[in-house]
Amino acid sequence: MIDLTCLPHASGCYLFSDEAGTIIYVGKAKDLKKRVTSYFQKTDHDTKTQRLVKRIASLDFLVTTTETEALLLENNLIKKHQPKYNIDLKDAKRFAYIEISADMFPRIGIARQKTKGAAYYGPFVSAAERDAVLRVIKRTFTLRSCRKLPKRACLRYHMQSCSAPCIGAISPEDYCIQVERAVALLKGKGGELVKKLREEMTSFSSAQDYEKALSLRNQIGAIERLSERQSVERPKESDQDVIAYTVADGTVSLMVFAVRKGSLTQKQEYSFEAGEDFFEEFLVQYYADHSPPAELILSHEVDAVLNEYLTERRGRGVQITVPKIGEKKKLLDLVYTNIELSFRRGALKIGDLQTALELPDTPHVIECFDISHLSGTSMVGSMVQFRDGTPDKKNYRRFKIRTVEGIDDFASIAEVVKRRYQRLSNEEEEMPDLIVIDGGKGQLSAALDVLIGLELEIPVIALAKREEEVYLPGEMLPRHLDPKGSALRYLQEIRNEAHRFAVAYHRLLRSKKITGEKQRPVNYGSSDSI
Repeated sequence: MIDLTCLPHASGCYLFSDEAGTIIYVGKAKDLKKRVTSYFQKTDHDTKTQRLVKRIASLDFLVTTTETEALLLENNLIKKHQPKYNIDLKDAKRFAYIEISADMFPRIGIARQKTKGAAYYGPFVSAAERDAVLRVIKRTFTLRSCRKLPKRACLRYHMQSCSAPCIGAISPEDYCIQVERAVALLKGKGGELVKKLREEMTSFSSAQDYEKALSLRNQIGAIERLSERQSVERPKESDQDVIAYTVADGTVSLMVFAVRKGSLTQKQEYSFEAGEDFFEEFLVQYYADHSPPAELILSHEVDAVLNEYLTERRGRGVQITVPKIGEKKKLLDLVYTNIELSFRRGALKIGDLQTALELPDTPHVIECFDISHLSGTSMVGSMVQFRDGTPDKKNYRRFKIRTVEGIDDFASIAEVVKRRYQRLSNEEEEMPDLIVIDGGKGQLSAALDVLIGLELEIPVIALAKREEEVYLPGEMLPRHLDPKGSALRYLQEIRNEAHRFAVAYHRLLRSKKITGEKQRPVNYGSSDSI
């Protein structure tokens, strides 16, 4: 089941994935909550959308500052992931830029592909807005738009929309000044021009020439919209990682935005216990497995030794930027916005689950067990861990059943639970706040007997698939949680992930058995996984 309760009423992009974790659809929304909810509430979807909804197993989203950013981000994500249910636009062009060429007398025009030497501004998602900006610039600065300088003046010169450098009507120096002013406008520094156009608009309005006044108003609007710079896609060639974090109740919620060639390509979320110098430790571990980009945008300075480490890992210099104002600060703030929403989503699920199950402590860490087999053969078990509302895959474990013959889910659950918590107890490791068993009353009793035998007091429940009933120790009848509430949806998310992990391991063992391939141990952080 998909948890929709924590979706924000904000613009952004949503990503649907199937059971294998493959992204199958990327969409944009002015209001994420309304748009995503409509997929699961409407009953009159077209055939393609019906097939999509049936395959949705999980949801992720990215919040943006504006709807325009959401559209640009959607374009980037579709090109990166090529989701099955998005329209295949292999030959489609990207959004258009305004181009100023590198000629002696630079020309202004529209471009979708960048070439070396020229300058590009945008991109523009609206052709009408782009054309309005071009008209303003051509009218105000009289720059040429012809691809090749003609030998005589064209009609645009006679219409006073081109300064005609082709016939020497303007000197290279004066033309360069006009180009610089146009560039200033495209960079969002058009305050003086807007002031002048407002004066003209007022004059036309006073003269009751409302058509010209309306035209100027549209031009002013186009210029002002240029100041709404894009935080998601910017015309830069450098690669950047934007990293921010928050700390609450001793837990760090950290997010990495990867910006490649000016485009946001992915986000990664991490949650771990706060400790001394945790941020520097995270950076060292993260960039041990990832190549550092040309620039890191961070919320605060880090030790110079870390910068040397990153430079050594990359093979050349890494710039560390701590922005206070400007576009990079807006991008950093966007990461904080997504962290807040992601953390709040997890906190809401955890709080509702604690209330629904009447747990004495907040279930920050939950471990869930499942058993998979085919007619009693290749019996395997799985354990997944969720930490603060999200999967903690480095702590997943898988088990080959050693002591059980035939089909006995109760004994199999008892074996894997004992192996897991006996080991944690012997090594004095952290215990979970809640244990979830995929099954009913019998599976719950088997797990509870093991915990009692190990003298461990850990809350344990069972979730039965058929009626989604929740069994608690000491209660004769199962509890029926609100089917639309986040507590049951969270339990279903955890249970489904444990089932997926168990089935994947079971299929792996069967395929190796059929092919006769010798199984090689996979390191999941514990020898219990073998």
